[in-house]
Amino acid sequence: MMTVATILAGLLPVLWSHGTGADVMKRIAAPMVGGVVTSALLELLVYPAIYMVWKGRHLPQMQGSTS
Repeated sequence: MMTVATILAGLLPVLWSHGTGADVMKRIAAPMVGGVVTSALLELLVYPAIYMVWKGRHLPQMQGSTS
């Protein structure tokens, strides 16, 4: 999350700039912001869910405790 926050903190001023050459930099920064946000969401939500479903199929089912 710190890496994502750092990248976004560096790219957001580029997206909001209006100076000379800003139009070119905005075209570069916009996909980077989208990619970083998408990557963070995949890493935090989607990949763990897929892992749990995948591993859940291979775990033995508990059918009562015998103690």
